[in-house]
Amino acid sequence: MVNPINKTIELGDGRTITIETGKLAKQADGAVEVRMGNTMLLATVTAAKEAEEGVDFMPLQVEYKEKFSAFGRFPGGFTKREGKASDYEILTSRLVDRALRPLFPDNYHAEVYVNIILFSADREDMPDALAGLAASAALAVSDIPFNGPISEVRVARVGGRLIVNPTFAQLAEADIDIMVGATIDNIMMVEGEMDEVQEADMLEAIKVAHEAIKIQCRAQLELSEACGKLVKRTYEHEVNDEELRKDVRGKCYDKVYAIAVAGMDKQERTEAFEAIVEEYKSAYSEEELEEKSAMIARYYHEVEKEAMRRAILDEGKRLDGRKTTDIRPIWCAVDYLPGPHGTAVFTRGETQSLTTVTLGTKADEKTIDDVLIFGKERFLLHYNFPPFSTGEARATRGVGRREVGHGNLAHRALKRMLPKDYPYVIRIISEILESNGSSSMATVCAGTLALLDAGVPMKRPVSGIAMGLISENKGSNYAILSDILGDEDHLGDMDFKVTGTAQGITATQMDIKVDGLSYEILERALTQAREGRMHILGKIQETMPEARTELKPHAPRIEVLIISKEFIGAIIGPGGKIIQGIQEKTGAVISIEEIDGVGKVEIAGTNKASIEAAVKAIKAIAAVPEVGEVYEGKIASVMPYGAFVEFMPGKDGLLHISEMSWSRLETMEETGLKEGDSIQVKLVDIDAKTGKFKLSSRVLTPKPEGYEERPQRSERSSDRGSDRGGNRSGGRNDNPRGGQRR
Repeated sequence: MVNPINKTIELGDGRTITIETGKLAKQADGAVEVRMGNTMLLATVTAAKEAEEGVDFMPLQVEYKEKFSAFGRFPGGFTKREGKASDYEILTSRLVDRALRPLFPDNYHAEVYVNIILFSADREDMPDALAGLAASAALAVSDIPFNGPISEVRVARVGGRLIVNPTFAQLAEADIDIMVGATIDNIMMVEGEMDEVQEADMLEAIKVAHEAIKIQCRAQLELSEACGKLVKRTYEHEVNDEELRKDVRGKCYDKVYAIAVAGMDKQERTEAFEAIVEEYKSAYSEEELEEKSAMIARYYHEVEKEAMRRAILDEGKRLDGRKTTDIRPIWCAVDYLPGPHGTAVFTRGETQSLTTVTLGTKADEKTIDDVLIFGKERFLLHYNFPPFSTGEARATRGVGRREVGHGNLAHRALKRMLPKDYPYVIRIISEILESNGSSSMATVCAGTLALLDAGVPMKRPVSGIAMGLISENKGSNYAILSDILGDEDHLGDMDFKVTGTAQGITATQMDIKVDGLSYEILERALTQAREGRMHILGKIQETMPEARTELKPHAPRIEVLIISKEFIGAIIGPGGKIIQGIQEKTGAVISIEEIDGVGKVEIAGTNKASIEAAVKAIKAIAAVPEVGEVYEGKIASVMPYGAFVEFMPGKDGLLHISEMSWSRLETMEETGLKEGDSIQVKLVDIDAKTGKFKLSSRVLTPKPEGYEERPQRSERSSDRGSDRGGNRSGGRNDNPRGGQRR
């Protein structure tokens, strides 16, 4: 018996979101359908009854998946089946994970799997904006412990107006695009990109998002009550020993606090912390440690966290000795490697990025073939985080979700500052060589330097900074930290990354781990972030004030020609013969496509001569013959009455015997011309009816003194036999521009 329960959410502009449970996937712990227009997501959640032995963290796995059938498409590839997750699916999964993870109880360690599947879409409404709502609603109708609900919405500013959950078309026109995740009371997560907006504008967008989220959370609470799921399952996943907890704190806290205020570097500090806990463990036998080791590690972590937080809140001292607003020492270098087209090293404290830029042609574009997003990408940014960057002794594996997420943030930070219609495809690779906090922001800074080193004329340089927060008593006592360390991120209450230019913010990513963070604190954090960002930007501009005016010698050169679309076929030629011939002859790489009703030709080469030769050949084909212009032609055939001269590719005209010399010539033999000879001619007339071209070479020489024009001899023979494009022997040319061959 199917007894569905549903709730409808009004968005306020005539659109609605419907949440329904009780129809599909009923064997999952929780399952809901979320519909908006023709977009439908199914979210399910399942959880193990017990935690695995020794697990002391939250083993949450969020998977967002789009089915190509949702939009009536076949997947690409040989198997014609959905394969590994796309970057878009990974990024959507991360957005949901980051909002959900902090709200599971601290002592809940059972495996939880959240699966969100797009089953229907119309490329109108954006499904990723509904994924967080769907996941939380599935938890709401389950008995899995969760301190939610949450929801996520996208807010875009289009024409000065803030829109909740915009369409694809609206988003394309937006200067603010942020995704916000929150509970009824608190903001949990923010991520997005902007077109150099002010801090107040971003805060306003967050507030609009939160108001919409509150409505969606209340609907989930009503749905949970209707399903009888307000009371969650009981569990006991941790064994605790309060006497041991007190003993660890009593014997370790003062030692840990002394290190927390000593201002050591990362390696020295890590070794000192490890020595304290090892000294504590030495008082126990191996048998005792087998039972107590996990609890000691947990309680010692609590001691580290408390000591670090108290040092900051009570004394204003950070782990590396800085004040709350201090930025770590920065050094930069450009042109560091000879091979790439642009390189930079950006080092801030113990975080370092070696970044390269490669400039490519249209052939290097990335093809995107997701369910709803498909096309070409001309700006690529890849972020790599090898284990040695943190001193870990393990093998380097494939790219993980973290790398995709951090790379995406840096990509969004930089992309709006690239010049429009830039002819090159750009690939940035950031290799993190050292890491102690905010390697994604180091990627942004190094990326800016490498782009400038490669000669990319950015609108303005971009810098980035990661902010932290230590707070207590729901924000009544707090400290905002500029340029946070890895430990400050791990042990603190907020990780807030902001990137931008001197004129405004270009991207942000924020994760909040504490309840009750006010907008006043957010505003102060943004103000402090701007000060730090400007300091870092100053260091970037000291190193590279502006883009190089010349590309590196080994970088490809690209010329872009805009031609009438009617010439595209002529340039390509039958079976690509013409364009391939030009490429073979000149050594240049040529690509051509129709965009907005015109032909766009990109000509790339490693040296100036090859590009100039290809440009000349393309212009010759695409040019329109003009009366009065002088051309370098080639004799195509010789007739008794004159010669036919190909003066432009695919275009030839008659050079009558009377137009070859001011002297009267009786026969063509007197001229000495033969097929294949080069000759300079002037286009003197285009027949308005036939489009035939009349050429002259005598007008290029001085007219003899006293010269009298004689009556021209009959050209009736010129109406006979030729198959060259209709410009000879009476063949009709209906093209008023004359003689173009396709």
